[in-house]
Formats: sequence, C-alpha cells, structure tokens
Amino acid sequence: MSVLILALVAGAVVGLALGALGGGGSVLAVPALIYLLGFTPAAATTAGLIIVTATSLTALYAHARTGDVRWKAGALFAAAGLLPAAAAGAAASRLPQSVLTGAFAAVAALAAVKMLRPGRASTDHPPVVQPAKAAGTGAGLGALTGLLGVGGGFLAVPALVTVLAFEMQAAVGTSLLVISANSMASLATRGATTAGIDWTVIGPFTGAAILGAWDGKRLAAKVTGTGLQRTFALVLLAVAAFMLIDALT
Repeated sequence: MSVLILALVAGAVVGLALGALGGGGSVLAVPALIYLLGFTPAAATTAGLIIVTATSLTALYAHARTGDVRWKAGALFAAAGLLPAAAAGAAASRLPQSVLTGAFAAVAALAAVKMLRPGRASTDHPPVVQPAKAAGTGAGLGALTGLLGVGGGFLAVPALVTVLAFEMQAAVGTSLLVISANSMASLATRGATTAGIDWTVIGPFTGAAILGAWDGKRLAAKVTGTGLQRTFALVLLAVAAFMLIDALT
C-alpha cells in the first residue's frame, strides 16, 4: 500500500476520533506516523501536534455551531494549561520517554475506569464550575500535553466529565477548545523539529483528518451521551494498554 493511501486512511481515522470523541487524535496519529509512515519519534510527535491542531480547530467549529462548547469553562481550563504545556514541552527531551509513557498510560486507564462507573444522575442545568478545580485540572493536563506531545483530549474529556461534571456532548465539544490551545502551546516549543517533517505526507494526512472530523461530529449526534461515554472509556483503555506495552518493551 502506498504512503499516500496510508496517510489518507490514518488521517480519516484520526479525524473521526476527534470529531466523535473529542480526543484520541494524537495517540492515534503518532503511532501511525511512526509505524506506518516511517517518521522518527521526534518528528512524529511534532507532526501529530500539527495534524491535531488543524483538525481540532475544524471540529471545534462544528461543535460550536450546535452549542456543545462551554466557552467560559473551556477557556479557563485551557488557559491554565498553556504555561505548563510550554514548559513541559521544553523539558520533555531531558526525561526518559518510557517512564513518561508508562505513567501517562496509568493515568489514562484510571480515567477510563472512573468514566465506566455509574455516575450521578444528570440534570437539565449546566454544572457550576469551580474555577480553582478547573484551573488545577487544566494545568495538570497541559503539563502532560507538553511532556508527551499529545493534544490531551483523551484525558480532557474524562476530566470534564468526572471532575467538572459536564455531560458527555458538552465535554466532547469543550475538550476540542482545550486540545487546540494546548497543542499550539506545545507546538511553539518544538520549532526545531519541524525541519525534518515530510509535508507531502502531512498535508494529505491533515486533509483527510479534517474531513473525518465532520463525519465524527455527525456520528456523535446519533449516539446517546451514555453510549458515547462508554465507547470513549473503552477506547481509552485500549490506548492505555498499548502505551503501557510500548513503554515496557
């Protein structure tokens, strides 16, 4: 199979995940870039951030049109993570990647398990967001984004659901705002690694991801909040298992 076809297929899957689940783009994109398209890990993490930034902004627009973005809470959550994301991104090259990946996998697994547990009954009123809690959670997520070169959406959604009590649809839409901000902040610290990126691969990959994000948004509209939450949790568990195996091998 040609590199172009692989890039298009992988891009479509990444976009579908971001559009439907509000996360998972980078943790799907980076392995695809390394194992399918032959990128080095450093180039793959930077390319993944480029792809996810462009795709997340597109998906954010789609979710905003249907009112699924909590702008005030999302902006606070994202703003708190900007400096930690930039600082951690600059420090990432000095830390053992296997240790970071293993720790991130453990956090992802815990978040998935928490999402699978029965939660409180939902109400018709938006949850009251506690600024300190939102800022603390956002800062922690930003640090993880910078360290591992991922947008953080597959942790942002569980955080918004379990810590800030968002319903799933609003968590998916709002997470895209967080992903976009964190990815751009982390990308700003990786300018030197963009020199080795093959734009003839990244261009088609990103284009397919953007189109896939629109399909993902339509898919999310047809699934109940509970079903979407369970699907996301199962995907998160699978990603955590893959990352843990990768860290240990």
